[in-house]
Amino acid sequence: MTEQTVAEVLTAAEDSVTLINDINTNGNKSPYAGGRIDADGNAVAGDWEQASINAVVQRNIDHLEIILEYTEPNVKGASDDKSSYTGAVTTGKAYISANS
Repeated sequence: MTEQTVAEVLTAAEDSVTLINDINTNGNKSPYAGGRIDADGNAVAGDWEQASINAVVQRNIDHLEIILEYTEPNVKGASDDKSSYTGAVTTGKAYISANS
């Protein structure tokens, strides 16, 4: 089995960045938080409880924090731009704090 490169690991983490940022922007209207788009193309809130939304955000924060600490491949020590990942962690923590 071929080991992943730092770039591959970071690319795989983009889903968590997208989820956190979308929930931060759209709240319970985000498709990642149970929201949906109606027939007219408008975002509609889902019926998820805030605690469930916060739990989804926290799981993705945890995922990013783990990945950013990887040493095999050496994501932690790599010179790759990780600002979108660290920014999503900060955004996610602020979202949970504001919505607890």
